Amino acid sequence: MRITALAGGVGGARFLRGLHHHVRQTQLLTPDSDPVHLTVIGNTGDDITLFGLRVCPDIDTLLYTLGGGIHEGQGWGRADESHHLAEELAALGAEPQWFTLGDKDFGTHVYRSQLLGQGMPLSAVIDRLSARWGLGDLGVRLLPMTDTPVETHVVVEQKGEQRAIHFQEWWVRHRAELPAERFVVAGLDRAAPAPGVLDAIREADVVILPPSNPVVSIGIILGVPGVRDALRGTRAPVVGVSPLVGGRPVRGHADVCLRTIGVDETSAAVAGLYSDFLDGWLVDEDDPMPGGGRLEVVRRPLLMSSVDAAAEMAGAALDLGLRLRAERAPA
Repeated sequence: MRITALAGGVGGARFLRGLHHHVRQTQLLTPDSDPVHLTVIGNTGDDITLFGLRVCPDIDTLLYTLGGGIHEGQGWGRADESHHLAEELAALGAEPQWFTLGDKDFGTHVYRSQLLGQGMPLSAVIDRLSARWGLGDLGVRLLPMTDTPVETHVVVEQKGEQRAIHFQEWWVRHRAELPAERFVVAGLDRAAPAPGVLDAIREADVVILPPSNPVVSIGIILGVPGVRDALRGTRAPVVGVSPLVGGRPVRGHADVCLRTIGVDETSAAVAGLYSDFLDGWLVDEDDPMPGGGRLEVVRRPLLMSSVDAAAEMAGAALDLGLRLRAERAPA
């Protein structure tokens, strides 16, 4: 079975770890079941260059979470981390100081930047990083949405003037509290899908959209030329999980992002962003999301309070996708 997922950082990574846990438990219970291959298409729209190093926050969160090295309390960064290098940079007055990088994390960025500087495409670099974290042994392949450098900027208003700042500065330094006028994704118009991205969508048995930010994570992936067309054209059912519970994100600032693009903070409105290809939609059990039409709506608890809870949620999404696939199969 081939599953393809489009994912951002913390929420997407925890969901996909739960999905892998669910699949592993299912295979233990039914050893004769088909092997499962999971391809994850990760968002690179929030990538940033810091201290001369290329940092890929969402990709690294996916690597560390799926590879078992994530800082569980934060949801990002490495477990058992130290910060000697960051402390020395701060003592030297190096900027910025609002984005925390640990010593182990710096190793990832140095290695990635070295390979990129030698002319290696990002997708090949991620293959090497994936090998370091054992993703291949887990049946997981991680792809960047594109090899083209892409960066999201936020147009904000300060002291009566508009200016553009990097998405990470708005998200991390200002906690999305600066009123945002709009998002601008530099480089997206000339980006091409990374090798394997379109095939992973077209050849999947099920495509899943985890509860990642619909605007600045999944929305950016969908903006890569060809990706949305591939989702419209795939024979696989596309199943999404709402990132909202009670009209609020469990973590992050998805509600602020939705308001910025003029979309209501509801699961129904988020589903509308995917209406041209979405087949199934998981929403919280108390969500007022209406059913009916071609979209199959399933209600269940959507809090990933543990790996087991995430596995149950991911399993429900996969079961919905497989049921929709079976219903489409010729008699």
